[in-house]
Amino acid sequence: MQSSPDQPGRAGPPGKARVPEALVLVLVLVTAHTLGTAFGGWAILEENRSKQEHGQDLLVPMGTAWFVALFCWGLAALQVACVVLARKRRSWIRVVLIVCLSFGTFSTVIGFLGSLASGAPSLAMLVIAGLDVAALWTVCGGTGRHYFSVRGPAPASARG
Repeated sequence: MQSSPDQPGRAGPPGKARVPEALVLVLVLVTAHTLGTAFGGWAILEENRSKQEHGQDLLVPMGTAWFVALFCWGLAALQVACVVLARKRRSWIRVVLIVCLSFGTFSTVIGFLGSLASGAPSLAMLVIAGLDVAALWTVCGGTGRHYFSVRGPAPASARG
C-alpha cells in the first residue's frame, strides 16, 4: 500500500493524488446547485413567456429576465468548469468554489427565512442551507486549503 505524499495513509498510484471524500461530497453538492441554477434561468424565461401568452403582467421585465437567465447559465457553466477541473488543484478553483457556494448558501438561507416569514417553514431549505454551510466550511477550511494549494505531481515528460 503506497501513500500519497500529500495525504498520508491514503492508498493510490504513486503519481496520482486522490480528492478527499469531503471534497467529493462538496463537488456533488456544487453539481446539484449547477443543475438548479441552470433550470432556474430557464424557468424565469418560461414563466415570463407563459404570462405574456396569457395576457398577464410579466414576472419581471423581459430584459431583466434575460439578464438573470444569462447570469444563472454563466454561473452554472463556471461551476461545471470548477467540478471538471478540481483535480488540477489550482487555487483559483477553490476561490471560485467559495464564491459559488457563498451564493448558494446565501440563497438557501434567504429561501428558508422567506418560508419562515410566510408561516410555512421549509425543512428542505433548512437542510440544504446546512449542507451549503458545511460545504463552504470544508472548502474554506483546512481540507480545501491543503488540497487546492498543493500542486499535483508534474508529468513524467516535464521532470526531465
